[in-house]
Amino acid sequence: MEHLRQVAFGAVKASEVLEGSIATLKASRAIDHWQRGRERIEAEDLLQHALGVGDLRPDLEVPAGARRRYERLIARRAAGEPVQLIKGYAVFRGLEILASPGVFVPRDSTEYLAEQAVRRLIRRRRPIAVDLATGGGTVALAIANEVDGVRVHGTDISAAAIRTARRNAERLRLRATFHVGDVYGGLPRDLAGNVDVVTLHPPYVARGEVRELPREIRRFEPVHTLTDKSPDGLGLIGRSTAGAPDWLKAGGWLLIEVSPDRARATATVMRRAGFADVRSTVDRGFKVTRVLVGRWPG
Repeated sequence: MEHLRQVAFGAVKASEVLEGSIATLKASRAIDHWQRGRERIEAEDLLQHALGVGDLRPDLEVPAGARRRYERLIARRAAGEPVQLIKGYAVFRGLEILASPGVFVPRDSTEYLAEQAVRRLIRRRRPIAVDLATGGGTVALAIANEVDGVRVHGTDISAAAIRTARRNAERLRLRATFHVGDVYGGLPRDLAGNVDVVTLHPPYVARGEVRELPREIRRFEPVHTLTDKSPDGLGLIGRSTAGAPDWLKAGGWLLIEVSPDRARATATVMRRAGFADVRSTVDRGFKVTRVLVGRWPG
């Protein structure tokens, strides 16, 4: 009987279902098609989610109910809703991070920022890290997971973001402390002069450029996570850089993730603030972001 219902609905293999959904995503004007093959990656991810499987074989039969669920998910994605919000979570350096509406969506392109931080922390004795504009705690929790004995703090101006970060820490059983505060606001004073690494993925879109962003960004990301409303997008970068020397120890690092077109200006801000060894590092896998690194000489 179930077989007859599937035939009536048009039961098909996974490869056939994917073919149509990939075409739907490619045709969407709400999606930013920046990555080659992105539509296939997302279509497969959502089909695995709809089926509840970890391994997706081309010949896997998709039951009628799962196919209907999947088509609803694809329709949401074609309308611009990020995959992470559709699923309710993102996998970031092996961690399942909750993705909540109103909180910046965790993306794997930011894994490189966490990687750069871990490299600088892993050999230090009792290291301390601070993640500014932490959102749901993505980078902070990756650091907590990968660096033994690290003391991690995250700050964000959004109370909703900090609630999500604390939920993530509790679910993942990771030790990280999150504070509601602007830039370094809310941090314990005993951290001053003792921090090894400060990380920041800032809102760097200039005030007048927000309307030019892809619909999937404009519609589903909180405005405060996109722009600090400065005319050049460097407002929060400037404040974070200027305040960093009060918190970093001698030889500590400031790491800032930006888009390629903001890299040179960000490096200039860091050098003018007195940072040494400033350079732009590139994730060879994505190439869509830069992580500016600078050492505080003390």
